[in-house]
Amino acid sequence: MKTVALLFCLCVFQLQAQTIDSTSVEKPLEPKLENIAWLAGSWHGEAFGGQTEEIWSKPSGGSMMASFKLINDGKVSFYELEIIREIENSLILQLKHFDGELKGWETKDETIDFPLKKLTAKQMIFDGMSFKRVSDTEMNVFVDIKNENGDVDLVQFNYKKVE
Repeated sequence: MKTVALLFCLCVFQLQAQTIDSTSVEKPLEPKLENIAWLAGSWHGEAFGGQTEEIWSKPSGGSMMASFKLINDGKVSFYELEIIREIENSLILQLKHFDGELKGWETKDETIDFPLKKLTAKQMIFDGMSFKRVSDTEMNVFVDIKNENGDVDLVQFNYKKVE
């Protein structure tokens, strides 16, 4: 009987949460590059004990591209090459990692892929990575990163637009 009561309470709580969320949910946007053009520019921040730079191009040729760099103690720790492209009526973010000497982490034909889950005027939510537009000159990026134990940590990057 206690189990049934507990399940009932959880269901009621979940329904209340969904009701609250549904009133504050942003309207979804079409998964088109022009709807994420705000991302274009040079963004700087701090993460992993160092300085980060992420530079996004304007949409062209069916994609946007970015370079990412992490600098620790005056040296590059790693780079990323990223793209967001339109595919099958959606968006996908793909990236490849490189060490400080531009040696690839992934195999030649391998990419890390993040399919789009939701797009609004203020958020791009990919499976494993999301972007939240705080203002025209600030954004937060959230990335799921596996730790040494195999668990997933949510890492936040706060960026300020410099150009």
